[in-house]
Amino acid sequence: MLDREEYIEQAHFFRALGERITQHAPIQDLLAGLRDEMLSTTKLPLAIDYMLSELRHLGVMAAAMTRLNHYFSPFQTYLVAEAEEESGRFDMRLAFEVLHREAKYRAENATPQGMFLYQFETICRNRLRYDPGLAAVAWDPILDEDWKQWVLTLRRQIGLVDFAEMVYVRSQYYRLRHARLVDAGRGRIGNDGYPKKHVPDRAVLFGENEGKIAWANRRKDPLYLFSALQRQLGYPQVPRPQTPDDAAVALPGVLRRVERLETRLKLVEEERSDSFDLTKFYQRPDKNVE
Repeated sequence: MLDREEYIEQAHFFRALGERITQHAPIQDLLAGLRDEMLSTTKLPLAIDYMLSELRHLGVMAAAMTRLNHYFSPFQTYLVAEAEEESGRFDMRLAFEVLHREAKYRAENATPQGMFLYQFETICRNRLRYDPGLAAVAWDPILDEDWKQWVLTLRRQIGLVDFAEMVYVRSQYYRLRHARLVDAGRGRIGNDGYPKKHVPDRAVLFGENEGKIAWANRRKDPLYLFSALQRQLGYPQVPRPQTPDDAAVALPGVLRRVERLETRLKLVEEERSDSFDLTKFYQRPDKNVE
C-alpha cells in the first residue's frame, strides 16, 4: 500500500485525465500537462514521465503500468489494458472514472471488503473477462493471503456457485447463526442453509452486516447484492456507462436539412414571382483554359 498522499494525487490524475480526454487532444499532451499539476513530493510525476516515454514508443499505457507494478495495482493496470483493447467494449473515459473513485476510496481508509466488492462489481457491470480480472484482484496489496486464496477460489467457481452464498459462508453472520443453531440443538448448517455435521474452520472475511445482506440476496442477481451493500454500509458505487444522447447526435443533421429546405423554398418563391436570377449560378471559366 502507498501513502495517502499518493492515492489523493492518483485520484486527481485519473479524474482530470477522464475529463480532458473528451477534448480530443492527444493523450501524450494530456499526460505532459498533468505532470506539472502533481505534487513533486510524490512519486506520481516520475510514473507519468515513464508512462509518457512508453506511450510515445508503444502507443499504450498499460505496458508502462505493468512495469510500474510497485506503484499501480494490478487491477488498475488491467482496467487500462481492457480500455485499450481494439474491440473497444470498455470505454477509456469510464475506465478513468472507475480508477478515480477507486483511488479516492483508497485514500479514505479503504477496507478489504469494500475494495474487493468495488472491483468485482466493476468486472460484472461492464462484462469484463472474469479470469484475468479476478487474478488482478487477488494480487491487490490491500488483500492478505486469506483473501488472495478466496478470490482465486472464486475465480474457479464463478458461474457455478451463487456469489451471495460464497460471501455468506465466509462472514461473521454465518458463524453467529451457526452458533445459535448449535445452542438450540439443531446442529451445524451448510452452504445451502440446511444442517450438516461439520463446518470447516475457515478465516472470516466479511462482517456480520455483509453476511446478513448476502443471506437476504441469495439466488438473486449479484447487482442487487452490490446495491444493498452500498445503501446499508456506504461502500463506493461503481460508475455506470453513460447512454449516448441521441438528440445531440441527431440535431446537427436536422439543422442541415432545415437549411436545405429553406434554400429550396426561397428558390421556389423567386421562380413564382419571376425574380429568379439564373446567372448567379453561372461559373466563371478558368482563364488558363483556352
